[in-house]
Amino acid sequence: MKLGIVGLPNVGKSTLFNAITNAGAPSANYPFCTIDPNVGVVCVPDKRLDTLAEMNKSKKIVPAIIEFVDIAGLVKGASKGEGLGNKFLGNIREVDAIVHVVRCFEDDNIVHVDGSIDPIRDMDTINLELILADLEMVDRQIDRNAKLAKGDKKYNAWVDLLTRVKKTLEDEKFASTMEFDEEETAFMKTVPLLTAKPVIYAANMSEEEFAAGVEDNPYLAAVRDRAKKENAQVLPICARVEEEITELSEEEKLMFLQELGLEQSGLDRLISTCYTLLDLISFITSGEMETKAWTVVKGTKAPQAAGKIHSDFERGFIRAEVISYDDLISCGSMAAAREKGLIRSEGKEYVVCDGDVVLFRFNV
Repeated sequence: MKLGIVGLPNVGKSTLFNAITNAGAPSANYPFCTIDPNVGVVCVPDKRLDTLAEMNKSKKIVPAIIEFVDIAGLVKGASKGEGLGNKFLGNIREVDAIVHVVRCFEDDNIVHVDGSIDPIRDMDTINLELILADLEMVDRQIDRNAKLAKGDKKYNAWVDLLTRVKKTLEDEKFASTMEFDEEETAFMKTVPLLTAKPVIYAANMSEEEFAAGVEDNPYLAAVRDRAKKENAQVLPICARVEEEITELSEEEKLMFLQELGLEQSGLDRLISTCYTLLDLISFITSGEMETKAWTVVKGTKAPQAAGKIHSDFERGFIRAEVISYDDLISCGSMAAAREKGLIRSEGKEYVVCDGDVVLFRFNV
């Protein structure tokens, strides 16, 4: 999974990226500190892996990973090449979801590219550039399919669909707010629209306001209202707090979060939100060599899940031996679970569930 962290210059984007990836990207109080996208890989926290690794005496643990991409700051006119717009738009087309950092704090010592704090204006600035870029792409797709329709009338359906999308974009609404049937959804996946990507608004607050309670921040309330209309998620966060957490031990981190009334760090909450937003789950393979988490889309069937490990597993799929994590832990070992008949033999139609511990049988 690849997530793009975007936002106007000086909203705390690179500070947040540095904190959650500990990658040490430059962070400074001036626009365009980030010119090329910085990339950081983060392990998805999953305590189930530690427990299974201990049970099976695994030599190593391999968690699922998320790739975060810190993408260059955006300004008005980016879709026309202003600032670092073309570079920004090219990079963002490659991500699975967008983490849009919005400044929800006052600080006279940190300049704002537009001279004042207004998260809705900032959101509109970036969103409009995404819409304008998509309008250009949709126009090209309409022209292409209209030409193809001269030889094959089936392309007229795509022209009509794209015209609907264009109307939505012209109304300054994201393509993600539209509803498509199964066939239309399949077609739209061939059109890499920026506004079709899932969005999480990371509302970046000051340390004082974040510690006092997020519900008292009027900027956050405004962001939530706007996000609801866009079918987007909102994650209150404090980039400075996340930065401080990276310097603490696990024990100190836990105490620090408890003082703030939090059960999880911003990174853990962000990962959880992304999994929900992208409809993802994790299944696990565990043995003496390694215990490993594999990420798939909810609804994935056993052969396709096997294919995440190796194409041969999918091609020669015979069956999957499956037990839920909770059942396995209650038994204490695979041998005990097998004795109790809790390890199921599942075929090609089995839909993998979150926390399934799986052994694939295949033959090629």
